[in-house]
Amino acid sequence: MSVSQSIFSFIETHISPIAGRLSTQRHVMAIRDGFISAMPFMIVGSFLLVFAYPPFSAESGWSLARWWLAIAGNYETEILTPFNMTMGVMSIYITAAIAYNLAQSYKLDPFMAAMLALMAFLLVAAPQVDKALPTGALGGIGIFTAILVALYTTELVRLLKHYNIGFSLPDQVPAKIKQSFDLLIPILVVVLTLYPLSLLIQNQFQMLLPQAIMAIFQPLISAADSLPAILLSVLLAHLLWFAGIHGAVIVSGMLQAFWLTNLGVNQSSLAAGLPLPHVFMEAFWSFFIVIGGSGATFGLVLLYLRSRSAHLRAIGKLSLVPSAFNINEPVIFGTPIVMNPTFFLPFIVAPLVNSVIAYAAVKMDLIGRVISVVPWTAPAPIGAAWGTGWDLRAALLVVVLALVSAVVYYPFFKVYERQLLQQEAEEAAAVAQEEAGSTASAAH
Repeated sequence: MSVSQSIFSFIETHISPIAGRLSTQRHVMAIRDGFISAMPFMIVGSFLLVFAYPPFSAESGWSLARWWLAIAGNYETEILTPFNMTMGVMSIYITAAIAYNLAQSYKLDPFMAAMLALMAFLLVAAPQVDKALPTGALGGIGIFTAILVALYTTELVRLLKHYNIGFSLPDQVPAKIKQSFDLLIPILVVVLTLYPLSLLIQNQFQMLLPQAIMAIFQPLISAADSLPAILLSVLLAHLLWFAGIHGAVIVSGMLQAFWLTNLGVNQSSLAAGLPLPHVFMEAFWSFFIVIGGSGATFGLVLLYLRSRSAHLRAIGKLSLVPSAFNINEPVIFGTPIVMNPTFFLPFIVAPLVNSVIAYAAVKMDLIGRVISVVPWTAPAPIGAAWGTGWDLRAALLVVVLALVSAVVYYPFFKVYERQLLQQEAEEAAAVAQEEAGSTASAAH
């Protein structure tokens, strides 16, 4: 058995079943869908952050830069208000969205579950101080708390319903009133469990529950921002993809909490005028690592456009526009790349090489760090510049990385091209022979 066959067998036997179960596990799906549901708020909020902190030096003599800097300085509070109500409190949206999706999977009332989770989260993350709700723990700091609270409250509702613990009202009572009464016991249980825990942590450690949970997760968050963690994530996602499982969905779903936490810290540092500490976020993954989609296949699509193989040229033309928007199913399944031994190494190696180059560029301050949530379908040069606060050096790096990916794919592309050319020649010869036979038969 060859090395590639051994790898395929290991993936199919050991990794694929686990990944398949994980991708359909209701709690994982609820967390993933919850983040997706909250994404529009974060995209708009991040977009406005760039307006508040223009990508120009205060000493710039460019008239547009001077005008932008003046507007941002005079109206900083007004510009940042939508940001503060979206990205600044993103954990609120995430809490409600996760609870909603999990309750929906259990066939519970999703709206009431979302309201309960929201109440519970605010109870532990924003206790009133001087008749005002503090927002410090409602952003990136509160993400892990949002996940845990949403899962806890929804499971609590499910458990109470399973054991018929609640108020039994007559059928004549309107449905909406019955729904509201169904939450009385869960609210009471939340107040009797989460609130004493929150008070204990406040009194013993002088911090809120989200801050305590962040302190527990801090080593894991720091490790997730390292180059080895990035390479491991890329490797796992692409091994799964090669086995026919959408590895990017699984891996990105697990990383979203870390990405948004890192993003929140970067945005807070930007607002405070401090250096941005974190590298690894969704925009880094989408626009520097997997340019054109999983496998960093945009470079391969460019090679296909000049291929001598009619099949590969057709795939290249079909895939060019989707790949420009990071959608590469046409090239992955049209080639095909999945379970194709010829493309196993470049499909894995190209994004790994991109990871190392991009990580080094950020660490050496050759490009800026990510400060925005960007739609993953944005063309890579635009998305990279947008994500880093319109740093045009990031867009240039994307072009370099696409060319590097093309170089990685090139020798394997030529091998596959020769195989297809031989097949196409044989098919053409067979057709010609069949036509010749048909002509001879007609002549007789």
